[in-house]
Amino acid sequence: MVEKIRQTLRDSKAARWTALAVVAFTMLCGYFLTDVMAPLKPMLEEQLLWSSTDYGIFTSAYGWFNVFLLMLIFGGIILDKIGVRLTGLGACSLMLIGCAIKYGAVSGFLPLEGTILGMKAQVAIAALGYAIFGVGVEIAGITVSKIIVKWFKGYEMALAMGLEMATARLGTMLAMSVTVPFAHACHSISAPILLCLIMLCIGLIAFIVYTIMDKKLEASIGDEQEEEESFRVKDIWLIIANKGFWLIALLCVLFYSAVFPFLKYATDLMVNKYAVDPELAGIIPSLLPLGTLFLTPFFGNLYDHKGKGATIMLIGALMLIGVHVLFALPLLNYWWFATIIMIVLGVAFSLVPSAMWPSVPKIIPEKQLGTAYALIFWVQNWGLMGVPALIGWVLDRYCKLGGEGQPAYDYTIPMAIFACFGILALIIALMLKAEDKKKGYGLELPNIQKA
Repeated sequence: MVEKIRQTLRDSKAARWTALAVVAFTMLCGYFLTDVMAPLKPMLEEQLLWSSTDYGIFTSAYGWFNVFLLMLIFGGIILDKIGVRLTGLGACSLMLIGCAIKYGAVSGFLPLEGTILGMKAQVAIAALGYAIFGVGVEIAGITVSKIIVKWFKGYEMALAMGLEMATARLGTMLAMSVTVPFAHACHSISAPILLCLIMLCIGLIAFIVYTIMDKKLEASIGDEQEEEESFRVKDIWLIIANKGFWLIALLCVLFYSAVFPFLKYATDLMVNKYAVDPELAGIIPSLLPLGTLFLTPFFGNLYDHKGKGATIMLIGALMLIGVHVLFALPLLNYWWFATIIMIVLGVAFSLVPSAMWPSVPKIIPEKQLGTAYALIFWVQNWGLMGVPALIGWVLDRYCKLGGEGQPAYDYTIPMAIFACFGILALIIALMLKAEDKKKGYGLELPNIQKA
């Protein structure tokens, strides 16, 4: 058995790390579009006359099809049935289509007037494009997670997942820091979206390169891979009946609901609370993904060699609470204080995902991983869909300040909402640690298998 494993392509360090680099770049391109509109919120209000509610509805569209049409769950089943190559290519194609529709709406290429289903036509069509893109990027996410397990199981799996997440977060960092200057340089609010469209084309080409490597991997594995990936639809029951799965899923939705929707409003927070120049305001939130670029692989490597996955998630949830409480309190309204808090949030954002995602294969069998990741992402999308819309509505309803010109907001209530998500995440993390001790999942044990 040992000899057979050594003969596979994934036994080559160069091969498995090259495969990781290729798919991580594709995710970087996807995450650039995911967050490209966040720094543009003030410009959307000024130039396109969007309200915070309009922006919240648009941002919530990310999860519409994933949640209500169960596209993520179907995507996970398809992934387990037909494998990573075709699923990944389909996901990349959906990202391209969604980005093209979004660009057409925001750029004015599609002449849109009046309303659609009670929404401004421009907002509705841009949201439609974002919803299609959301299906693509989320299915791409679960596909890449399974790819990493496929290539790195028994090796540096947490480090690999950490590096992939860090590379993807680099896309977020670029979106936060360069979007507004790029839009001003091009004299067009839609120019950054066009840049995203070009990047997604390159990302699709990168994934095509990966499919060639994946075919060679399966040839080296032979019949073993086919046997491992055998999946039956009734196995879904085995996943949802697993308490450990639900604890991971709830921790995921609560933690990410306090981070990703926050990033959608973080640039506006910097302008309104900390009086940062709108053109520079995205730089401070960009420090969060910049920090994860280094820390997520570090904590993933720590989990690989030392274990303590449940403890790492617990510490991250505690830090998350502290950060949002500090953002909510009316003190030290200076840019340098916001920068320090954002760096701490970056540490928390590195801790939890670096341990959470590599823990799933310890709870769920590999043949069910695609569907398990899809179900977790589906639960997560409830938060990614609902929380931005909630925050936008709260801002317009309770937080609008008087004044002329561009709207101003008091972000105390939204930050308190995010802090509450952190508290709930802490409770779930404590429950997960207790469940691990009871069931022996091995979340506190290292990932690397020693001979």
